[in-house]
Amino acid sequence: MAMPDRIDPLYDFDGLWTTTLADRYLPPLDLPDARFECRDGRLVMTPAEAISNSFGEAKLIRLLSPAAEAAGLYVCGPVNLTFDPRNWIQPDLTVLHTLPETDLEDRWVPVRYCTMAVEFVSPASRRQDFLEKPQRCAEAGVPYVMRVEIVRRLRSVSVELYSRYDRSGYRLLAKAAAGERLTADLPFPIEFDPVDLLP
Repeated sequence: MAMPDRIDPLYDFDGLWTTTLADRYLPPLDLPDARFECRDGRLVMTPAEAISNSFGEAKLIRLLSPAAEAAGLYVCGPVNLTFDPRNWIQPDLTVLHTLPETDLEDRWVPVRYCTMAVEFVSPASRRQDFLEKPQRCAEAGVPYVMRVEIVRRLRSVSVELYSRYDRSGYRLLAKAAAGERLTADLPFPIEFDPVDLLP
């Protein structure tokens, strides 16, 4: 049997993906802006965020950073939050309590370093943002998750903060919509009006 002229990593490695293969083949030249997450060796690809989410993410980093840093935490943008070599997600924001020590950890951040994962809901990843990612984070012991949903045309934004109660999931700690104050003491003092996340 003749060998193929070239491999197509997205097709040929389906079910076999690891962080090592990802370092070598991702992102493909024809998809430089796509986001790649992995579940049991299978890639999940989503497009770059809409401008409303991107703006909200940048604003939320500025809102959370002073109190987080005062508590000894680090607010980061998307990172490869890694459960094991065949499983990782890329939260829109990630709050770490421990910084990576090696170059490998810097690229593939161990989930045990994470205090809070933040997801901005998008149409392309709605099921993942509401169900799959929180479940994976709960199973891995991430203490907090935050979910932000923006509907720009309606000038609507809501924020929900959850704390982990066991491996099966999270319980609601605080929530607010535009015009209200989101207030929480943990994982560090948080207080802002979600309307501030709108462009």
